[in-house]
Amino acid sequence: MLRRITKELKEHIPFTALGALTGIIITVIVVLGNVPHHISDIIFYTLHPVHVLLSALVTTSMYMRYKKGKIWAVILIGWTGSLGIATISDAMIPYLGGNLLHVQMEFHVPFIEEWWINLFALAGIAIGYWKQTTRIPHFGHVLLSTWASLFYIMAFGIAADWIPLLPFIFLILFLAVWIPCCMSDIVYPLLFLGKEPELPLPERRKTAS
Repeated sequence: MLRRITKELKEHIPFTALGALTGIIITVIVVLGNVPHHISDIIFYTLHPVHVLLSALVTTSMYMRYKKGKIWAVILIGWTGSLGIATISDAMIPYLGGNLLHVQMEFHVPFIEEWWINLFALAGIAIGYWKQTTRIPHFGHVLLSTWASLFYIMAFGIAADWIPLLPFIFLILFLAVWIPCCMSDIVYPLLFLGKEPELPLPERRKTAS
């Protein structure tokens, strides 16, 4: 399993870095466009629920593909693997990163403060239960997570001069997506299989996309 984790993290470096770069471009646009905090807040609470849905879909699909578990186990794994890890990725790491940069940050736990986000997790679980798919949702998952993490920083970081901090924001966005997304989509559901399944080459390529 450790070798699998290392392999997945290595393969996700280029695309995660590209996603973080798009975040930097968006940051410049937001700053130069003087976009108000409440707009960033709205964008975050649009992107984050969709991220949760895709994360639940892929996590559930990975689990169901190799083990037809009981429905309560499927719901529990899909729910914790999406809401728990999406909160770490989209809220906790950006919050901690902002504080390390000495930016005054507000801390929010989206799925607790906004109960309806849980419905997106359940929708993703339902889709993943009936139709096991991973390729396109995981592709979108990485970009959505990057942008959700960014707009958390922009919405809940108070009175910061963002332009000089762009290199550090890139690093925060990279770390916020790189480890949590790989853990959620691939590693986390496989932990419940008892032993790691041996995938044929075409299947390995799909799950790593």
